[in-house]
Amino acid sequence: MIRTVPTKPFDGQKPGTSGLRKKVPVFQQPGYVENFVQSIFDVLEGSAGQTLVLGGDGRFFNREVVQIVLKMAAAAGFGRVLVGQGGLLSTPAVSAVIRKRKAFGGIVLSASHNPGGPEGDFGIKYNIGNGGPAPEKITDAIFARTKTIAEYRILEAPDVDIDVIGTVALGDLTVEVIDPVADYAELMQSLFDFDAIRALFRSGFHMRFDAMSAITGPYAHRILEQTLGAAPGSVVHGTPLPDFGGHHPDPNLVYAKDLYDLMMGPDAPDFGAASDGDGDRNLIIGRGIFVTPSDSLALLAANAHLAPGYAKGIAGIARSMPTSRAADRVAAAKGIGIYETPTGWKFFGNLLDAGMATICGEESAGTGSNHVREKDGLWAVLLWLNILAQRRQSVADIVAEHWRTYGRNYYSRHDYEEVATEKANAVVDRIRAALPSLPGRSFGALKVEAADDFAYHDPVDGSDSAHQGLRVLFEGGSRIIYRLSGTGTAGATLRIYIERFEPDPARHGQETQAALADLIVLARQLGDVPGNTGMAEPSVVT
Repeated sequence: MIRTVPTKPFDGQKPGTSGLRKKVPVFQQPGYVENFVQSIFDVLEGSAGQTLVLGGDGRFFNREVVQIVLKMAAAAGFGRVLVGQGGLLSTPAVSAVIRKRKAFGGIVLSASHNPGGPEGDFGIKYNIGNGGPAPEKITDAIFARTKTIAEYRILEAPDVDIDVIGTVALGDLTVEVIDPVADYAELMQSLFDFDAIRALFRSGFHMRFDAMSAITGPYAHRILEQTLGAAPGSVVHGTPLPDFGGHHPDPNLVYAKDLYDLMMGPDAPDFGAASDGDGDRNLIIGRGIFVTPSDSLALLAANAHLAPGYAKGIAGIARSMPTSRAADRVAAAKGIGIYETPTGWKFFGNLLDAGMATICGEESAGTGSNHVREKDGLWAVLLWLNILAQRRQSVADIVAEHWRTYGRNYYSRHDYEEVATEKANAVVDRIRAALPSLPGRSFGALKVEAADDFAYHDPVDGSDSAHQGLRVLFEGGSRIIYRLSGTGTAGATLRIYIERFEPDPARHGQETQAALADLIVLARQLGDVPGNTGMAEPSVVT
């Protein structure tokens, strides 16, 4: 029986760049999940009888929400739901399954790189039929619906056994529990030269992949160890846990310090990598060298032709505005398009669908291609392995050669986390007010060439997105960018991005923070960051 339940709106159910994210106790309020899921279903047109993909990263409350969504999908008239065994699917795997099975859309249960557990974070995101995150016109409609919702509909039925692969009926809905890895692994094998990577491992090549007790563990065990022949134990923290084993599942140099220390030490393997909570981000470290996400994007684009799936070349590169301009230099050399978009993977979808871009990336460790419509952490690792297998050089040598060819973009991000919203806004307001007066001004050796509040005009659908980050651009290619992040659940995160271009190979060996020292000082002064936030130093430097 389908039950109609009266309800009232909850404040603040506004999806951000990657869906609705709040603390677990917020989602556990009676009716909170139901209101948001019903709001998603209410704004979708033509979903009756269609197929929905469902899965998450296994964080705390994942299994309970899977059951709620299944019963509400039955009440909403969907014909079939494909759910990952155990309720598990990485975010890129959701996209891959939607695309392969030609599903209507999908629901991803994740808060990405944010911590899990009973007091941690949870999230719900809707993906459309191309496999990508819902565009703003849909998320805006969902938010509008959350403010007027008066009832939700749910099937009264026992929970579905999501641990056994197979098909069961839930009212008129068919629920198919699928192997969460199979479709994704098949896609990876179509893109990369698995024989060459196997030969690399047989040659004595060693790697360490840290799954951070999150969703990529099963994928990495299956693909890296079982299929490609990486030594047993190459994958660590490979079992998804509801609290990620107490780890913060963000693959950066703070939260993956053990991996970094190993790769900088005397017993370092040849290659180190990690992925985040839902599997869409990556960390790349060679023996003795950390590869920034911005550099990794540029290197992958420059070498993608070495993998079978990209042997004919790439159509273009898209990067988020705060991501360094290293990829721009690759695009210019190859004579292909370069597209600068707002932060949020959904902005890449139109470019990928239109065939204008093939490889996309964000400085926040997200990289991907037109194989899915999400960033994809393990994909980036496999492309790196394919490149290493073909070039038979170390990561450090490949990076150094890239810098000699294209120049080096010194780049760093300084995060001020959980800042009171009004204090974070004070920094942004101060910069925004100063923007008109900055061009032409000099600060020591730095001369401002331009300053603006970045706005994006989508070349495919003609839509416009304003106020996407404050940019201070200097002669010679240096930049300072200020942006408030939409991925946290407590207060605001102020992100400051600092970049300097260095064409001289003789100056490519500087320590990054030292190379950026004058820009770092200026970035804090322009926004009076210590005075406005009360923080003398950033929470995280990457």
